[in-house]
Amino acid sequence: MITQPMEIENRSFEIIYPYIKNLNLRDDEVKIYSRIIHAAGDVDYAPIIKISATAIDAAKAAILRGANIFTDVEMVRTGINKRTLKKFGGEVFCKVADDEIKEIAAREKITRSMAAMRNFGENLNGAIVAIGNAPTALFEVLRLVKEENILPAVVIGVPVGFVGAADSKAALLAQDKIPFITVEGTKGGSPIAVAAVNAILYLLDNSRN
Repeated sequence: MITQPMEIENRSFEIIYPYIKNLNLRDDEVKIYSRIIHAAGDVDYAPIIKISATAIDAAKAAILRGANIFTDVEMVRTGINKRTLKKFGGEVFCKVADDEIKEIAAREKITRSMAAMRNFGENLNGAIVAIGNAPTALFEVLRLVKEENILPAVVIGVPVGFVGAADSKAALLAQDKIPFITVEGTKGGSPIAVAAVNAILYLLDNSRN
């Protein structure tokens, strides 16, 4: 039995690699794919992960200049390695539980995650958006991009579920204004969004401090 964390992780990546080795991935992509699959415990993710050509470089550049990360739910905010992000000057924000957001959602008859993204507004410019739960949040970000010219540095959009999730991610894949990391279909979730963000942070700082 392997009991050391690094040994477990390294062995996991060895097991995962045969499932992604023929996907013509760059080194950074291999690391992100591996961490997403590792977080999911599901090698069926291998063919459905989609990373736009400039997404990883855009995300790294954003973090290096101190960009913030905006999330749809607390589970994503909690899981992101805030200590490493802080080294570069960034913070993680989630407003879904704020009283103000509850009021906006009730008044406008929209979900709280959607209201939170709408409320972030121009703060999303140049930032990283990480959506792991709510398709409505991803749809709202895409609306902000299209109608209000809000331009995040990258959108990590992996909402999960059977109502709207696949459609919202298909819409993210179909647009060409913002770099993205996503997974096709109904799979996804907060752990997947967290894994993608932390994989990018780990590319910049692997000290684990």
